[in-house]
Amino acid sequence: MSYIDGFVLAVPTENREIYRKTAQTAAAVFNEHGALKLVECWGDDVPEGEVTSFPMAVKCKAEETVVFSWILWPSREARDQGMEKAMADPRLNPEANPMPFDGSRMIYGGFEIIVDE
Repeated sequence: MSYIDGFVLAVPTENREIYRKTAQTAAAVFNEHGALKLVECWGDDVPEGEVTSFPMAVKCKAEETVVFSWILWPSREARDQGMEKAMADPRLNPEANPMPFDGSRMIYGGFEIIVDE
């Protein structure tokens, strides 16, 4: 069964185009290492919550936008192997290509698909 890596992060709104270009590079890297698809979504209707919300989860500031993304893999095994190779790929090296957001506030995880209609 397919496997998903999901991410939620806060990106400075002024960095939208830089982030898009960075994400395009990352998509190429992940696809070369086995991912089936990478999707990046720029927040458009992401309300603040009273108890919890996407903005609260990533401590989104007024000048930032919430981004929701995921990578589709053929399986958990393919993800584990592909992620290891992608993280070693020099195109994703944060020293050579700094991320245009605060990675310490990104939340992420791997998910087994249980419904796919």
